[in-house]
Amino acid sequence: MQKISTLLLLLAAGQASAQVFTPAEVARWKQQAQRVTIVRDTWGVPHITGKTDADAVFGLLYGQCEDDFARVEDNYITALGRQAEVQGEAALYEDLRQRLFLDSARAVGIYNRSPRWMKDLLHAFADGTNYYLATHPTVKPRLLHRFQPWMPLLFSEGSIGGNVSVVPVERLKAFYSQPKGTSWQRPCPTPASRPRAGGLQRLCHCAGQKRQRPPTAAHQPPHFLLFPLRGAAHQRRRPQYLRGRYVGQFFVYQGFNEKCGWMHTSSQADSMDEYLETVTEQGGKYFYQYEGKQVPMPTDTLSLYYIKDGRRQRRHFTTYRTPHGPVVGKQGDKWVTVKMMDTPLEALEQSYLRTKAHDYTSFREVMRLNGNASNNTVFADNTGTIAYWHGNFMPRRPAGYDWNQPVDGSTKATEWQGLHKVEELVQVRNPASGFIQNCNSTPYTVSGPGSSPDKLNYPPYMAPDAENYRGINAVRVLSRKKAFTLDTLIAAADDPHLAGFEELLPALFNDYQLTIDAPGGTAPEGVGEAIDLLRRWNLNYSATSTAQTLAIYWAERLQRLARTRLPAGQSPSYLAFTSFVIAHTSPEEKLTALAETQAQLTRDFGSWKVAWGEVNRYQRLTGRIDETFDDQQPSRPVAFTSSAWGSLAAFGAHTYPGTKKRYGNVGNSFVAVVEFGPRVVARSVVTGGQASRPDSPHFTDQAPLYCEGKFKDVWFYPEDVAKHVERQYHPGE
Repeated sequence: MQKISTLLLLLAAGQASAQVFTPAEVARWKQQAQRVTIVRDTWGVPHITGKTDADAVFGLLYGQCEDDFARVEDNYITALGRQAEVQGEAALYEDLRQRLFLDSARAVGIYNRSPRWMKDLLHAFADGTNYYLATHPTVKPRLLHRFQPWMPLLFSEGSIGGNVSVVPVERLKAFYSQPKGTSWQRPCPTPASRPRAGGLQRLCHCAGQKRQRPPTAAHQPPHFLLFPLRGAAHQRRRPQYLRGRYVGQFFVYQGFNEKCGWMHTSSQADSMDEYLETVTEQGGKYFYQYEGKQVPMPTDTLSLYYIKDGRRQRRHFTTYRTPHGPVVGKQGDKWVTVKMMDTPLEALEQSYLRTKAHDYTSFREVMRLNGNASNNTVFADNTGTIAYWHGNFMPRRPAGYDWNQPVDGSTKATEWQGLHKVEELVQVRNPASGFIQNCNSTPYTVSGPGSSPDKLNYPPYMAPDAENYRGINAVRVLSRKKAFTLDTLIAAADDPHLAGFEELLPALFNDYQLTIDAPGGTAPEGVGEAIDLLRRWNLNYSATSTAQTLAIYWAERLQRLARTRLPAGQSPSYLAFTSFVIAHTSPEEKLTALAETQAQLTRDFGSWKVAWGEVNRYQRLTGRIDETFDDQQPSRPVAFTSSAWGSLAAFGAHTYPGTKKRYGNVGNSFVAVVEFGPRVVARSVVTGGQASRPDSPHFTDQAPLYCEGKFKDVWFYPEDVAKHVERQYHPGE
């Protein structure tokens, strides 16, 4: 059952020398470009108009490449499983993981079966990107000199294809780099606890919406890698207007049109499973057991290229799979396979068609494609309807099994029983509380007490997500008012309370008091003054707060200590880990950690009383995918902090080699607040700016707004855009 995987068009896309576009191709693209108009507003945001959907897609990809071709290319290098060709041998097993699930030959086959309307869009994607390369000969791709229409079908789902990334690379490497054992010799041991295959959190988001009259709804979304992935774009084929994009994709990933808006948050809804396969070897061939029979195991030979010492080299892998999916490692004597959503066409269709929705009913119909395996969805429309769905692609599992663990793959009793209907998902529509929020947290508090879904009505695998401090704070903030305006919602999104310290600091204060009250008890020198400072802190973030600096540095130090005491394989939620930290560190250790924190801050900044804004900084220097940071270069203070502490405005920062200050690398990268009514009114901000080039005026022009929690107006309608035009042109001009 061995077959050789063919690369088809892939090799043509990756030659070291640039792909030559034919005069006929360039002439055809130029003709299409004349049907597309790009208007750059004074923030550099592209507003794209085309006569057809394909024209709009053509212009959208061209505009994306203008703003950040490097990231467009990088996303597809990753999707193609070719990172090792630019990063070297270290990325080889990441490529193998990608190719185990999706490869170019299969993507071409899916493309060939796609409906005509989808093929038109896929061609427009490739043509817009290739026309950019044809008209920008000084741009030097790292690998991809020609984009093909089937490339967007390389994602396991239409949004960002995050499912494959949860498969542990080290386990996969251990299996495919060592001799294979089989499991017929002795029984498999009891499965050890493992991270749930469907629930590893890839990246974080936060979203909230408030229902009110007149018809109004709003987003306070996402929490994502700073800089790399998102920017703004306005895509229009009359009479539809769309806002928002995802780098390298031709649809509006999360955004809004004139009638409704949608936002996604990362979900731990269990959409994939691991199976333990009983494997035997007979005559040099492998067989897996199923329903008491020995079934020949299909194999494949993958040839992967990588760069080593400046030379392109190749390594062959023999890969294995069962009907459950590819083999990705071993557990005991069993081989592990992974079953996940595997419908790239339906996923891409859903991602595009939801932009055509105009109300709750039409949006829900698009969700019936079940093509979203990693995201929750928050929705609002101009009738005042708000809604939330926890996940979308949700396998129906038989009862009696712990789906947090790998299950027996040798019996049909563990097979999926189809998918849950959209109506069966954990969801809420127009809750009595009047609001919906989600912060990568449980859906069972999504609308506050009394208005959220009841956990008892759903199987555990449907929503294993835990509560977190950000979710707790979101419910508290949204419960304060019955109605919000754009201004008051923006203010709510910047609520500074850090709920993560509500238990940690009282535990510290209690241990300090017990220590000094004990006979002969003493605390480390200087700790008493630090305790007094922390006691006076209101638990709110502020750029001028010295208590915030002390608390965060101390808590991180204490967490590092406690993490070494976690039982193997445990990865508790934020709330559970806080309880663990309190219970598994002694009073002496808590106080010693505080003294060590004071010493560290004094050593690094000259005093342990240093304002948070002095150490927590925003900096963008190069625009490269892997940004560099430098204490000697200009940067900006940021008051808000990591979502781990409950900060609604999220900014995850840490030090880098050679720096003492902390620089943000993950957090809110695009935030929008939208009001639906007779006319859409919206405001937004991105971390730095629309462009990725340091010489562009739009490289950091939004950074002052972002760092201060302020927003700019979104110019949505043509008459508004016309008042703020920086440049108007056709692609290629």
